[in-house]
Amino acid sequence: MFYDEVIVKVIAGKGGDGCTSFRREKYVPLGGPNGGNGGRGASIIFRTSEGLRTLIDLKNMKTIKGMEGNNGKGSERNGENAKDVIINIPCGTTIIDAKTNDILADLTKPNEEYVVCHGGRGGLGNRAFATHENPAPHFSELGEPGEVKLIKCELKVLADVGLVGMPSVGKSTLINAISNAHAKVGAYHFTTLSPNLGYVELKDGSNFIVADLPGLIEGASKGVGLGDKFLKHAMRTKVIAHVLDMSGLEGRNPSDDYETIVNELKSYDETLIKKAHVVIANKMDLSESKKNLEEFKKKYPNEKVFEISALNHEGLDSLITYLGKLVSSIDEVKLYENVTESHVLYKYHNDDDFKVTRVDDHTWKVDGVNIIKLLKMTRFTEEEGVQRFARKLKGMGVDDELIKKGAKVGDTVLIDDYSFEFKN
Repeated sequence: MFYDEVIVKVIAGKGGDGCTSFRREKYVPLGGPNGGNGGRGASIIFRTSEGLRTLIDLKNMKTIKGMEGNNGKGSERNGENAKDVIINIPCGTTIIDAKTNDILADLTKPNEEYVVCHGGRGGLGNRAFATHENPAPHFSELGEPGEVKLIKCELKVLADVGLVGMPSVGKSTLINAISNAHAKVGAYHFTTLSPNLGYVELKDGSNFIVADLPGLIEGASKGVGLGDKFLKHAMRTKVIAHVLDMSGLEGRNPSDDYETIVNELKSYDETLIKKAHVVIANKMDLSESKKNLEEFKKKYPNEKVFEISALNHEGLDSLITYLGKLVSSIDEVKLYENVTESHVLYKYHNDDDFKVTRVDDHTWKVDGVNIIKLLKMTRFTEEEGVQRFARKLKGMGVDDELIKKGAKVGDTVLIDDYSFEFKN
């Protein structure tokens, strides 16, 4: 099965917990803190692989979850980091945040990697909190939660030349004739249901990749038929090759077919009609083809037209030679102009920002990335840890903001799933 769009939930591993521990040795009456740090949780990394052509492996994964880091132990033993999870995807995959529609990465080259979700850092053991003022801290941190995202992966096939056209114009026959592809061809009216890729090698040793893309019908740009399931795969191609059935045996006029296809490309994305293109007049071995070709050239006198018979392998040499030279003269296609390396999304985000909202007369809710993180990494069973949590909130300005909004001593403050009594 060919899958080119998948939505999956990705959960990185939580960091291991830090340890609260003290040296307990005979003849050492004042043993200091020796609790080790927790290990880092597993990150989720997507890596491109040349051997993949579909997202079927991702389709079978509803959730991808990383392992937690190991907890720290006494005697200054740090927990082991969890092993990162590597997910192989095809070249040409775009990774999108499904909630915001932000493009996170566009991976087009072999062995490119993108960290979709970072694993949480390990919590610090009490040894790490020892200071001159507090040489024997009785608290440690819990591990940081791993990132969680709902992502959409879209595959747009990587090809130099995209064969476009109405159903049953001979695209599959053509790609079989000029490349190493083995596209399904039948003696009946049907359309290819997924892109077929073929490797074309020229006599001078150069080569290019050609894609037989699913057949278009009118209204495809608006989702009719295969719709954008086809059109998005044309986006990465350097050259659009319009394949026309010049015989008209399917009951369609070749000139009308061409006009329909151009309009659909334009409606989907104007960049498609700005690409280099050629017209391939196929089935020239049939009786009505020459007459229809004359009419087409009168209507479109400036188009570069190649007359071929894919079935009989006629006119193919000049076609692939021209396509090879055209492909080599065009730079690599970039779908997203602001891409630096593999990454597309660069947003300023201040994690120290927080928001205080009134729930009712005596209840307030506090939201903020770092505040939630601090909450989840605090051991509320350790008094010194609770005191540190309160100091951190005050230092971030939460107390001042609550007072500014009208909070009174004794009011309830909600942070995530926890509730606290406000004490100024």
